[in-house]
Amino acid sequence: MIEGVRQPNKLAELAGKQIKASPKELYDALHGRLTDHHRFLLGLHLKQRDDLDETIRKLDAEIAQRIECMEAEVDGSKTPFRHLIGLLTTVPGVNAVAAPAILSEIGADMSRFQSAGHLVAWSGLCTGQNESAGKRKSSRLRKGAPWLKTMLVQCAWAAKRSKNSYYRAQFFRLQARRGPQKAICAVAASILTAIYHILKNGTEHHDLGAAYFDRRPTQAKASHLVSRLKKLGFTVQLQPIAEAA
Repeated sequence: MIEGVRQPNKLAELAGKQIKASPKELYDALHGRLTDHHRFLLGLHLKQRDDLDETIRKLDAEIAQRIECMEAEVDGSKTPFRHLIGLLTTVPGVNAVAAPAILSEIGADMSRFQSAGHLVAWSGLCTGQNESAGKRKSSRLRKGAPWLKTMLVQCAWAAKRSKNSYYRAQFFRLQARRGPQKAICAVAASILTAIYHILKNGTEHHDLGAAYFDRRPTQAKASHLVSRLKKLGFTVQLQPIAEAA
């Protein structure tokens, strides 16, 4: 631990006191105690950061070059790869880095999957089912495609922070009942479902909006509430009230 890193807090406290400190206190706050050993460690950390930045720059250049080669090989019957990346980035949480990674895992041809559910199951975002004594109990996620699943979960966390988004509303709706981890996996599955339809139909993403669950039919919402009450041990009988004149 470098002792000098504590000094900015002290300097902020001194600034809040309208510089009532002595010159020596100001000197100590500005300079701290930085030895040759500290400088050596800082140099190592800065070099590691520079090396990582250079590695990221080389990877970005390699990805861009490979995309250019793929674009040159595309004939008129296939959609350009860059266009598909642009379509996927219309999904909340999916940026220009995640989109090529997702495409490299699932491909652009969705005819390989019978439905969006088959793609979600293949990715490993669909929970398995255990049945015992006539009761089905959900289990942990399947192994699936580990790189794809990790990327989609990261996209789901980003989508959860997107305001006025269906995915944000879905997360908070499920979090109360199933916990944050299962909720974020459900959001990731929804994102992959949207990606399936985007690639299949060649259209941009259309967000259902944060108020989607509030716009559901009255009967559907009533059935959901009755189901929750039954799980709590109550018998419910619904009686419609007369509409106000």
